[in-house]
Amino acid sequence: MNLAKCELKRNGEASIMNELKAKSTTEKTVIVPLLLIATIFAGMLSPMQSAVNGQVGKQLGDGNASAVISFGSGLVVMAIVILARKSTRQQFSSIPKKVASRSLPWWNWLAGCCGAMVVFSEGASASVLGVATFQTTLISGMVISGLVCDRLGIGVAIKQPFNFPRVLGALLAIVATVLVVLPSWQAPKVIVLAILPFLAGLLAGWQPAGNSAVAQETGSMLVSITWNFIVGFSILGLALLIRIGMGQVTVSLPETWWMYLGGPLGLLSIALMALLVRGLGLLLLGLASTAGQLIGSVLIDWLIPSLGNQVYLVTILGAVVALAGAGIAMVPSANKHVKLDELEGKS
Repeated sequence: MNLAKCELKRNGEASIMNELKAKSTTEKTVIVPLLLIATIFAGMLSPMQSAVNGQVGKQLGDGNASAVISFGSGLVVMAIVILARKSTRQQFSSIPKKVASRSLPWWNWLAGCCGAMVVFSEGASASVLGVATFQTTLISGMVISGLVCDRLGIGVAIKQPFNFPRVLGALLAIVATVLVVLPSWQAPKVIVLAILPFLAGLLAGWQPAGNSAVAQETGSMLVSITWNFIVGFSILGLALLIRIGMGQVTVSLPETWWMYLGGPLGLLSIALMALLVRGLGLLLLGLASTAGQLIGSVLIDWLIPSLGNQVYLVTILGAVVALAGAGIAMVPSANKHVKLDELEGKS
């Protein structure tokens, strides 16, 4: 009798476990596609930020001033967040002592310079190149940078050797860059401007490693992001003040409210990615967000003709090639254990 009861109990437990597994599988089947769609929309925030900063740069006639406004608006938001919490105030106030102790290599504290380059390039070139071309060249630079950083062991626990998928992804990134600038190959100014986001992408590939190191040192990703904004704002602001003092530029603040949304859009993108990665993992998050960046950039250029940017077939082809390159380069990293705080990208 006891054996029969034990058998019934085991069968009952097995039945419950099977039901729970089936329920979990069903929920995953429904939730993952929804999270992918949400990530694609979150990825679209990046080209929106580029469009805003590009228009600010166009109105002011200066990419440096545009970047200062973008970093400044983001810094205001982060200052409110940091000051509102006692724990983050304490963690932030520990930065001078930690910098002086040199427990963290000094260059990690300057990761904000990479974000400054990205935002500066947005203000200087996005309105001329078009958001689609800008985003494609930026992503291409980041793919190549990721390949090199992984090989050198920057930001990863184990060095990742060059292999066929990674190298192919980098080559496709170069092809994508060539494709999107083809319509303007006879305009040297446009070609030169296209180099800006590509170089910014090369730098941005290292930025997450620096931001992650600062987050680990201070114990807070919020503090790391705020420090990132402070560094970028300080460097860009100092450069602008020097240029104003030399009489090279005069700056007036934009009167249109949405021109101050560049920084907050970047922050919103970071926050959403941090939430979505828990349900998707880094590989799916990276692919979906990259798709969102490229789809969003093409839609912005196409649906807002007042920006003055044409969408060519070769531009769309370049965006598709960039997505393919990013996807192929990401696949070998699918099994790597990457911490959540390594997600932070540009500011």
